[in-house]
Amino acid sequence: QVQLVESGGGLVQAGGSLRLSCAASGGTFSEYAMGWFRQPPGKEREFVAGISRNGGATYYADSVKGRFTVSRDNAKNTVYLQMNSLKPDDTAIYYCAGEFSIIPPLGRDEYPYWGQGTQVTVSS
Repeated sequence: QVQLVESGGGLVQAGGSLRLSCAASGGTFSEYAMGWFRQPPGKEREFVAGISRNGGATYYADSVKGRFTVSRDNAKNTVYLQMNSLKPDDTAIYYCAGEFSIIPPLGRDEYPYWGQGTQVTVSS
């Protein structure tokens, strides 16, 4: 059973940057592909980025490609989401999720493990 805890959210102006972290415990982190999702106010939770369990492959939603970077440090049991050039449309609760697989799924229903979320608010 993997427990996930996100941190690093906050309020930032448009054009700014934030780095989210997700610390894992209770499992062998290197055996899990990891995903980042977000849920804007009044909308469905959507895929943002994913990373394979060895960090060799990354995947991004078109809306964040070129602005966000997902990475992981298996020695620290942590996955990161570096967010640059933030826009008001990026405002959402951001969640990390884990799945016991090599490649991260794109669908939220395929992830059994979730963090509690961290709020990101981008002001215009």
